[in-house]
Amino acid sequence: MTAATDISPREGEVLDLVGAHLSNAEIAARLYISVRTVESHVSSLLRKLDVPDRRALAQRAATPVSDGPSRPAPVLPSLLTSFIGRATEQSELTELLKAYREVTAVGPGGVGKTRLALAVAAEATSEFSDGVWFVDLVPVTDPDMIATAVAGTLGLGEQPGRDMTESVIAALADRHALLVLDNCEQAVDGVALFVERLLATCPRVTVLATSRARLMVPFERVYQVPPLSLPTDGESDAVALFLERAAAVGSPLDAPSRDQIVAICERLDGMALAIELAAARYHTLGLDGITAALSHPLRMLTGGFRADERHRSVRAALDWSHALLDPGDRALLRRLAVFVAPFTARAAAEVAGDISAPDEIAEGLARLAEQSLLVVTATPAGTAYRALETIRQYAAEQLAEAGELHDVRSRHVRWCLAQAAELAVVGPDWRAKFDAVADDLRAALAWAAHKQQPERQPQQDQQQRSDAYKLAHNLAELTFTRNLIGESQQRYEQAASLTQDPDLVAEALRQAAAVAGCRMRGDDLYRLHHAAADAARSAGNNPGAARDLATIATTAYRFAGNFVRKLPTEETDALIAEARELAGNDPAALATVAVAEAGQALNAAVTTVEGHPGNTVADTIARAERSVELTHGGGDPLAESAALDVLTGALSWAGDTFAATATTQRRVTLLASAPVTPSATYELVEALAEAAEASLGTGDLAAARRWAGKLADHPLLAEVGHRATSWLLVADAFAGNVDEVLANSVRFLDAWRRAGSPARASLGPAVSAVAMIHGLRGDEDARREWLEALEQLGAPPEHTYGYGAVFDTMLLLHRGEVSAAVERIAPEPEQVWKWVTWIWHHWYVALRAEAAVLAGSPDAREQVAAAKTIVAGNPVAGAMVARAEALLDGDREALLATVDAFDAAGCRYQSARTRSLASD
Repeated sequence: MTAATDISPREGEVLDLVGAHLSNAEIAARLYISVRTVESHVSSLLRKLDVPDRRALAQRAATPVSDGPSRPAPVLPSLLTSFIGRATEQSELTELLKAYREVTAVGPGGVGKTRLALAVAAEATSEFSDGVWFVDLVPVTDPDMIATAVAGTLGLGEQPGRDMTESVIAALADRHALLVLDNCEQAVDGVALFVERLLATCPRVTVLATSRARLMVPFERVYQVPPLSLPTDGESDAVALFLERAAAVGSPLDAPSRDQIVAICERLDGMALAIELAAARYHTLGLDGITAALSHPLRMLTGGFRADERHRSVRAALDWSHALLDPGDRALLRRLAVFVAPFTARAAAEVAGDISAPDEIAEGLARLAEQSLLVVTATPAGTAYRALETIRQYAAEQLAEAGELHDVRSRHVRWCLAQAAELAVVGPDWRAKFDAVADDLRAALAWAAHKQQPERQPQQDQQQRSDAYKLAHNLAELTFTRNLIGESQQRYEQAASLTQDPDLVAEALRQAAAVAGCRMRGDDLYRLHHAAADAARSAGNNPGAARDLATIATTAYRFAGNFVRKLPTEETDALIAEARELAGNDPAALATVAVAEAGQALNAAVTTVEGHPGNTVADTIARAERSVELTHGGGDPLAESAALDVLTGALSWAGDTFAATATTQRRVTLLASAPVTPSATYELVEALAEAAEASLGTGDLAAARRWAGKLADHPLLAEVGHRATSWLLVADAFAGNVDEVLANSVRFLDAWRRAGSPARASLGPAVSAVAMIHGLRGDEDARREWLEALEQLGAPPEHTYGYGAVFDTMLLLHRGEVSAAVERIAPEPEQVWKWVTWIWHHWYVALRAEAAVLAGSPDAREQVAAAKTIVAGNPVAGAMVARAEALLDGDREALLATVDAFDAAGCRYQSARTRSLASD
């Protein structure tokens, strides 16, 4: 792309990544900047390029940017035509926004609610320091998808552990922003729930909604949008609108025409959409033709909801415009009503059916656009069309009245299934392609999943239900790939509800459970695997039920922190016993039960052993090794991964650091060839973290950085940078890679705060590591910020005796505070075994030996000798102990030899420290 002169290089980078459909968090991770900085750049780009929203910005990223001067504009859709009048309404609505946090502009379709809201929002931009954001809810047919639509506008993704609403609320918690929610009548109940939660927890957010019906929430302030003003003694907004729109399609009207225009506007009750439709016909019909044509439908429209004058005038204009179309164009318009997102001529031809030749569809679309019944937009993929929502709803009524609803909807579903099939192959433009059709996929599913209708034939219902199941399952897979994991779980559960085949039900529920695991929602995983077990039993598949029940128990041991309700030991024991009974002689089921039993044994060993366990877990290791053999023989890499995880825990608890590390790497290798599914993703993310931890424990910093880097780049963790970067920060801190630590710490701290600063003990090592780096740099202000974060995480024994002792001691020794270092790391390793095993043991004993030597402790030689035995095979800790021994012996040559050892291990800090010690 060619950057405009006023777009900075950093903004150009952000624009390119927006064009790749990355979220703000993903962009922040790529550029090592905070999410708030990304938001600032996006807002600036929207203003400078004068585009309406994030979707348009993504399209603009694929086209050259002109070098013209920038001009300030709010983050709102650009109006294709001028805004006429409404001075009084603008003033009134503006004042309401200043006084109330939620205002709903209410009125019938076509009265001009959206344009008025946009005008008011544009004027209010300077009042909201964190921006004005416009969310078009037209494509949203599911009340549960409101937060997803808002997140798309804001550039947010879902954070594992939170649903999309919680993720949006977390992002806006401290923001001073105006959120414009347009066309809320599409899913008014969902909007009401979302807005209530949003305003209750985001005290500086204001919401301006437009809707045909009020939200019915207690804090709502309703503003009734009136029609455009009609002629009295002064000016008329309605007449001004007609004159402006008519001039756009022909010659300006003469002054003598004013009386006829007034009569037309009065006949249309000042309704903006109706006036625009009438003005669009001026060039072909003239004022006399418009007047004559409008007379008939107005007399005919009576009764029902059409008795409302405003509804009558809009419907009159629509009926009139519709009647002027030839039969083919009328059929095309009504059949296009099934599209909720912009569509191409090719898509229109496939869904509209045999009303004309495919090459003639484009001509019909052009004629509809000429009559203001369709809006035309240019996209990188070609010309796209869409109908304004009022027109689309009118066309949908015509579709039903023509008796074509089921056939056209069915074709739309089949078109969506074909789009989903194409999206199954992930390519470079995959995100953009998915985003372009996602709303139609959801709308088609909403119709196909609707309850059966008595007027349809049984075979039609059966086909519709089958299509609904396929579409739900496809959408579940696609949304998981798009990292919309909350929706993915919902769609898998929906798929399970749309089939009567118990085997398909069980499989869909298992996938939903795996997605719940990726979301760190253990209680959902428990519920879904239980439901899957019930479905499997109803199908006569007892081994399948056994695997589900055993998986619950294993997960409860492996990921206890993901459960709100902690499963008591008695419950997991009962699950394993039932699974064992159901497994029978099925090898796969027996293997899964064996993994659960190994986890059961490890849990018992860990919770009962005090101090160094010695051989107390030998039986657990044997059980875990047996489960690995069984799962490997069954050819299920995911079950084998779970077994290897249990084995890793047993080996670690037994003190066999190197064997545990080898097991973690074996696990990552196993999963590398597994298909990308929710279950495999769930396993891989945890395996990468474990491999990074284990490599740190053995001093293999290159491997630790490799695994931690893969974890940091994993799409599942894009929105939770604190989890993604935690072990990369630790590895770089040990290595002394200061620049890398400083860059990734921005992402960590920003993401952690956006997530509500969760007090997760697993984040402690990273926070301690960054605090140490700032201490080594002598930046006490920065170190203090990270120590405050550490206080928020609490002080578990792992900090007191494990990672906290290691990083504190490294800093104290760096500063020459040897006595304090000796005191900080005073406990014997055997006393604090539970807290230094796995990662910290080698570092602990090496630092303890060095501190003893520098302090001149009488037992220094004994400590060095013991440490040499413990850290044998660890290149970094081994070099640290060798350095301590050289210092003890006064052997300068041996001391300098450790420089090469540290350099070879990629530990630049310890290499530099050795040179410093040698120069003292």
